[in-house]
Amino acid sequence: MFIFRIFATTILALGVSITSMAKEPLTRKILFNTDWRFSLRADSNASTPYYNDASWREICLPHDWSIESRPDRLAPAGNDGGYYPTGIAWYRKTFNVPSSMKGEKVWLYFEGVYMNSSVYINGKMVGGHPYGYSSFYCDATDAIEPGRRNVVAVKVDNSHQKNCRWYSGSGIYRNVWLIHTPKLHIENWGVVVRTTKMTSMEAVVKVTTTVVNETARDQKLSVVAQTGSAKGISGEVALKPGERRDVTQQLIITHPKIWDVTTPYLYTAKVTVLSDGKPVDATYQTFGIRTISFSTNGFLLNGRKVKINGGCLHHDNGILGAAAFDRAEARKVELMKSAGFNAIRTSHNPPSEAFLAACDKIGMLVVDEAFDGWREAKNTHDYSTLFDKWWKQDIDAMVLRDRNHPSIIAWSTGNEVIERKKIEIVTTARKLTEEIHKLDNRPTTTALAAWDSDWEIYDPLAAQVNIVGYNYLIQKHAADHQRVPNRIMWQTESFPRDAFRNWTIVHDNDYVIGDFVWTGIDYLGESGIGRYWYDGQVPGESYQRPLWPCHAAYCGDIDLTGWRKPISHYRDLLWNDKEKLYLAVKEPDGYYGKINLGLWAVWPTWESWNWPHHEGKPIDIEIYSRYPLVRLYLDGRLIGEKQVSRATEMKATFTVNYSPGTLRAEGISNGKVMETRTLTTAGKPAAIRLQLENSSIEAGEGDLAFVQVEIVDKDGNICPNADTMLTAKVSGAGTLAAFGNADITDTNAYNATTHKAWKGRALLVVKSSKKTGKVTVSVSAKGLKAANGIIKAEKNEQTNLSL
Repeated sequence: MFIFRIFATTILALGVSITSMAKEPLTRKILFNTDWRFSLRADSNASTPYYNDASWREICLPHDWSIESRPDRLAPAGNDGGYYPTGIAWYRKTFNVPSSMKGEKVWLYFEGVYMNSSVYINGKMVGGHPYGYSSFYCDATDAIEPGRRNVVAVKVDNSHQKNCRWYSGSGIYRNVWLIHTPKLHIENWGVVVRTTKMTSMEAVVKVTTTVVNETARDQKLSVVAQTGSAKGISGEVALKPGERRDVTQQLIITHPKIWDVTTPYLYTAKVTVLSDGKPVDATYQTFGIRTISFSTNGFLLNGRKVKINGGCLHHDNGILGAAAFDRAEARKVELMKSAGFNAIRTSHNPPSEAFLAACDKIGMLVVDEAFDGWREAKNTHDYSTLFDKWWKQDIDAMVLRDRNHPSIIAWSTGNEVIERKKIEIVTTARKLTEEIHKLDNRPTTTALAAWDSDWEIYDPLAAQVNIVGYNYLIQKHAADHQRVPNRIMWQTESFPRDAFRNWTIVHDNDYVIGDFVWTGIDYLGESGIGRYWYDGQVPGESYQRPLWPCHAAYCGDIDLTGWRKPISHYRDLLWNDKEKLYLAVKEPDGYYGKINLGLWAVWPTWESWNWPHHEGKPIDIEIYSRYPLVRLYLDGRLIGEKQVSRATEMKATFTVNYSPGTLRAEGISNGKVMETRTLTTAGKPAAIRLQLENSSIEAGEGDLAFVQVEIVDKDGNICPNADTMLTAKVSGAGTLAAFGNADITDTNAYNATTHKAWKGRALLVVKSSKKTGKVTVSVSAKGLKAANGIIKAEKNEQTNLSL
């Protein structure tokens, strides 16, 4: 039987907040996000150092220019890209380089630029990258002029459409760093920490550091790795000019604390290069100690069997667009964790560093995916145009950057590749897996999708990965297990409404180690997937026809504002013991129109007992329960009771004639009421209520605060049908970053100060400025009592290299 075992690795020292993000010595790595200028124009002269950019807009990174406009039905990105504009733009930044950097190595490190970037320093091209989801370094050593002002200019070309099947965003949408070191230095992405032994008494950690000699003479050095009292010192190493070498130490940690999804404990190690006994370069790595193994007997985390309850996620941050603010990236992980997920598939590209750092810190498993496709195109200008030239560099960038994250349990080489029936695809798949395994020993997977009658033809392709991913095809598991008994399977995409079936398949069959629903959170682009529609509206799926005015997907368990849909509570109840009772109401068919469901849709179901003009007509109420018996009451009158079990799919449905009042569900075990849930008919909208997800931010133009906006009646009940026009105002030490709702057909711009509520809710996002002090948030609407909130902007200790 094939068994794949891997031991824990490290994570980069990136925290959820900006302050904790830069744990590397500030003499080595400097956040480079502030004081940029931006212009949405194609001007080739913008690369020159003396170009006049005084009229350009001042911005702070990360930045997505597409989200700053409203969807346009004629936009070249079309239905796939959410109808958002793309194009060509330039970024410029003037900055000082101290004389002390003379003779050092200098890089600019871009975590992500979408796409086709070209980077110039003082007019000299120093690099760039075509693939918008890869991180990359630009060696600026020969272009930087220490002791004077320097200019970096970045051209971003996202004009070739269509190049993506979802909303990509446009611009320098992730962080940028300036890195400088001596010419005898630790290689970028050059520290790897692996746990080679783990018991309750002792863990053995191997630290491998790649050191590079870019001086003109022979060098003798040693490397010290240390965490707490555990310390490893290498012997003396000699390097010739231009030579690089791996240096390894072993650390022994007594009574180790283990990284797990429930207790994600992290250590920090310092790695120092010494020359003539003096430190010349150093970096910090935070690492987690854990083991993982996969077999047809299941997935084991630290020797404990874990069923993978996963969700797929695209990279955008909803109403913020693609801009990968650290706080927004962490919030996605927090939303998934609170919804009961224990794993995320990063569909269909490597995620941001902040996202992975949050997974490490919060305790979320990750399948890190490289590409959507390979050589054959899904869209005219997609990765197929780059694959043969760039696949190796992009695979290496993903694995080298991410291999130190304990949250990552597998690498995915692709998704639903078009050329799956061509014989050469087997060789391609093998090369991708071999390249990954040169750099890391975790398993590979790929997401296969085919509705052919000759499914077995894919067996040679499936054999090239360690875990076979099934997109919407896990019903083939039994036949495949009989035919290929050593195959480890997981469902890499599944329909949301198949939650119960998919849970039972994973629960009952150890060789099916998990399921990843499409998707965890609603996202921009792939417009209309997951929607329901009424007779008279444009029918069908997003891949069949344009579905304007839809500009986003509605297939997530969580909507664009972060609100958990009833399907989220149902899935959580199936997989976990945390949530045991939930009450929801199914929208009556015909109430707004006859309901039609797409493949990824679930029946519209709401936390609402407001159905005006439906009095006396039947309506279905659902109770999801882990308790064996449930009862339903309306205004204290017993409607009925029902047994709940696996045979009833852990839910009960009651049909009642609607009348306003209060619904109450009871979960009963051994004759005792264990838990209750209620829904009360809300009165007329009376006021606005603000719910601050975080009451403080860090000054410095990079932190965010999320504010839930609710329309409530005089008793504080959310008015679930309210679609009032809201006006937002942010003053003081912050600005309005985004304002919007979860309605995927609302084409108002997310940077507008006015927006409708949808289902009684909206979301407002505040961005910090350079100031400290109070940020005042105000939301008002005609005829409603306004609401105000205070957010404290605190000192940000992160250093930026600026003017």
